[in-house]
Amino acid sequence: MPIYEYRCQKCERVSSVFVRSVKAELKPKCEHCGSTRMKRLMSRVQRTKSTQDVIDEYGTSAPGQGIEDPRQIGSWVERRFEEYGMDVPAETREMIDRAREGDLPDELGSL
Repeated sequence: MPIYEYRCQKCERVSSVFVRSVKAELKPKCEHCGSTRMKRLMSRVQRTKSTQDVIDEYGTSAPGQGIEDPRQIGSWVERRFEEYGMDVPAETREMIDRAREGDLPDELGSL
């Protein structure tokens, strides 16, 4: 059951059309202005990360550790600061670096 995207030739806006069957006759209609003058667009494709992609990006975790792996926590924190356009505070940077070397803060060491 695909979802196709179309650009309206009248208002230039994009509409998504859900199709119940690939074989169904399709007469797309603009969800913004109601026009039937639609041109199908090439849809974007996204690849799912493989297990190896995740390991390469976040490091491996010890059995039973999951997200508590300090490399994963540190990477997650760094990405959040980057997304918000902020520098990682020095104290946080030191904690991340120590955790990557195996020196976990007491609060995390007991998890």
